[in-house]
Amino acid sequence: MPNKSLDFFIFDQGQSKLLEWPKRFEILCGVARGLQYLHQDSRLRIVHRDLKASNILLDNKMNPKISDFGIAKTFGGDQTEGKTNKITGTHGYIAPEYAFKGLFSTKSDVFSFGIMVLEILSGNRSIRFHHEDHNITLIGQAWTLLNEGRPFELIDVHLRDSYNNLLQVLRCIHVGLLCVQQRPEDRPSMSSVILMLGSESELPQPKPPGYYMEIASQDRNNVSSKLESFSENTMSVTALGGR
Repeated sequence: MPNKSLDFFIFDQGQSKLLEWPKRFEILCGVARGLQYLHQDSRLRIVHRDLKASNILLDNKMNPKISDFGIAKTFGGDQTEGKTNKITGTHGYIAPEYAFKGLFSTKSDVFSFGIMVLEILSGNRSIRFHHEDHNITLIGQAWTLLNEGRPFELIDVHLRDSYNNLLQVLRCIHVGLLCVQQRPEDRPSMSSVILMLGSESELPQPKPPGYYMEIASQDRNNVSSKLESFSENTMSVTALGGR
């Protein structure tokens, strides 16, 4: 794709300055619409299972395209959940119930989307985030700041001169935390996410998120041994995405 992928912009000190807030908001809304199509409007329900910033490709107008369906699963009929003994995906994006129990559903993608929202807002990779004073993750930092009434401190410094609607930015943080709640049944559907992003209605208070604390070394090794991580540089197949 002409503009590579989302991670090329949001995690690079130089490139991140080129992706101002209005465009980031358009991208996350486009990804949300793409996921809604996969989860709800497609003939078969599709669970991507490896949604991450490097799998969001950007065309010449910076429109997002969800890519790399190599480990996607399809559900037919009334099926809403699957289970596997072989955990595949990318550490840092997969939902707790999938990482530890092998359970996956559309709500697993919702969790990954929530991670990506927090990354877009903060400019930090979820897997590499480290708080100097507390043993918490990027999710934990966002949750702590929201509860302390300081969510704006999560925002990437490169964004602070590019938005004129602070309430919209803070709303996105709130929605991101709703998506990464520990229990899948507490997470909103992607159609609800789209409504929340596009409205000014009051949002529910998120419940405690998954992966609040950093995983201890032993547990991290156990999870990593289960994962069959896919390289960010593998071949990608462009699919329908929101514009």
